[in-house]
Amino acid sequence: MTGRRKPEVQIAELRRLIEEHNHRYYVLDDPQITDEEYDRLFRELEDLERAHPELAVPNSPTARVGGAPIQGFSPVTHGVPMLSLANAFSDSDIIDFDRRMRERLGIEWLDYCAEPKLDGLAVSLRYERGALVRAATRGDGATGEDVTENVRTIPTVPARLHGACPRDMEVRGEVYMPRSGFVALNQRQQERNLRLFANPRNAAAGSLRQLDPRVTAGRPLKVFFYGLGGVDGVFPDTQYALLGAFADWGLPVNPEVRRVRGVTGCLEYYRVLRDRRRTLDYDIDGVVYKVDRFDRQAQAGFVARAPRWAIAHKFAAEEVHTLVESISVNVGRTGAITPVARVRPVQVGGVTVTNISLHNPQELARKDVRVGDTVSIRRAGDVIPELVRVLTEHRPLDAEPFQFPKACPVCTAPIVREGNGIIARCSGGLFCPAQRKQSILHFASRKAMDIEGLGEKLVDQLVDKGLVHDVADLYLLAAETLAGLERMGPKSAQNLKDAIDASAATELPRFLYALGIPQVGEATALALTRHFGSLEAIADADHERLQEVPDVGPAVAEGVYVFFRQDHNREIIRRLRAAGVSWPPMPRRPGSLPLQGRTVVLTGRLESMTRDEARAGLIALGAKVAGTVSARTDLVVIGAEAGSKAQRAHDLGVRTITEDEFRELLAGRLLSSQ
Repeated sequence: MTGRRKPEVQIAELRRLIEEHNHRYYVLDDPQITDEEYDRLFRELEDLERAHPELAVPNSPTARVGGAPIQGFSPVTHGVPMLSLANAFSDSDIIDFDRRMRERLGIEWLDYCAEPKLDGLAVSLRYERGALVRAATRGDGATGEDVTENVRTIPTVPARLHGACPRDMEVRGEVYMPRSGFVALNQRQQERNLRLFANPRNAAAGSLRQLDPRVTAGRPLKVFFYGLGGVDGVFPDTQYALLGAFADWGLPVNPEVRRVRGVTGCLEYYRVLRDRRRTLDYDIDGVVYKVDRFDRQAQAGFVARAPRWAIAHKFAAEEVHTLVESISVNVGRTGAITPVARVRPVQVGGVTVTNISLHNPQELARKDVRVGDTVSIRRAGDVIPELVRVLTEHRPLDAEPFQFPKACPVCTAPIVREGNGIIARCSGGLFCPAQRKQSILHFASRKAMDIEGLGEKLVDQLVDKGLVHDVADLYLLAAETLAGLERMGPKSAQNLKDAIDASAATELPRFLYALGIPQVGEATALALTRHFGSLEAIADADHERLQEVPDVGPAVAEGVYVFFRQDHNREIIRRLRAAGVSWPPMPRRPGSLPLQGRTVVLTGRLESMTRDEARAGLIALGAKVAGTVSARTDLVVIGAEAGSKAQRAHDLGVRTITEDEFRELLAGRLLSSQ
């Protein structure tokens, strides 16, 4: 290859060869050279580019190793919005969908393009003259984040397309992490004592949104492409033919794509994929049907933020069987004693499940779970695993009922029962090391004081060694003390010390939530601070004044009132303030909250916040958050993949807002229009 040719000629030829071999390996699954030969070509290109930096281009195959870290993600406006899909959960839903399509189009039957619905992260890639120039996340459908440098590192993404593709176009796809790659990634994380990922989707999303592209390059990401955004040029007239063209151009397409006839073909495809889903090396949570002909898609049109001509047929919650290996009890930060079944590890809903909460003594007794039992468990989406039932026909003859302890397994203090015996609680209070540890972990959690790096193993050491007795002690720790802990060197100790110091500058709602007051979650903490304006006013309030706050009833008011009348709690707060914990003033909004008396419904997936955070923000503005849309609903917030609630709001004429508008509402910029 080297010869006497000019460097630019050698580099161009090497890039062409490497891209061709990438296409054969990743798209056609037909490699023509060995890994050793490929590595030799790649190293030769790296050496030439290093010797001639003036010839570097962003679409070079060497860019896949990742460039320098970036400062942040810039917003990208999609030329054509990335829409959500309506969901169906039964055969009858699909029969109705097909009937509506045929009636609207005035025809007797339809061909559909049927595709697996990947559980990954949607992206839009723009190619100009065949070269990749930009990649963006879905975001809110209208605006996403620029992740071009990270997407370039994904081996299955072609830097340049093949053949006679349109001059300029945006292609849509799903970035995912194969199950095999997910297992290998978590093994590496465990070996390095790093945080494990919960499931492949979270791992894929976290990997794609790294500020350092080199981190993304080290993650086993792949992508399947499924659609077009804007396009300048000629393209096929059906969805199925378009996906065939994608493959010809070098864009990976899911091999399970099929063209099916009518509703019978759709349902047969669904059953086949449902039965085969666990044999695939990637997670799917359903299938998608699209009217195949583009002219008929245009005729069918759109409704709300979704096309009429496509629908997602979701799989039912997966249910699997496993064995109960032991039953124990956990002590929470408020002393609540929770029984937990430790089960033989089993994959369900894309996650390995080893523990299942049995919630309380009554639930344990009602289900009569015993060691040695075979149990059925299920998990849908990101829902916590649930023990559905015990298969008593498989119960061992010597299986004995679980005897709930009378004393705390950690501090031996008596266990007391509350709420007609439903709640069991350790009476040891902060004397109990388990409660102390849990209160510290809660204080340091992301939604509270957000002390990055302070995990369970470190808290165990800090408490067990007598270095931390309560949360105020955290701010007195020296980096040298932290460096003496197991698996902590000087650098990691200083990083943790810096994180603790940085957390001192916080916000009042976070601080109030971090204190761990019984029944005061994020929403209640925000509502209290919005209403009273200061910690002192909250601490001095009596029951009657506390119940003036939206969603604060007698039980919550009692918890807050009692907490602030205990001397040791006030002392801890005093010490925290003395250590530098502070927050900016918060304006008081008593009795005149902007959404007071309004009913709001959240539907779809929010990209910029969790559902709990959204609910907390609404409650803080005085709104009542409901689960269903009715004529009495005042406002519906529509996130990604919104379903029937969005349609019902449209039918009833209820006002709807996008996630962007919702963020403005929370920030106060839309309040005048409410």
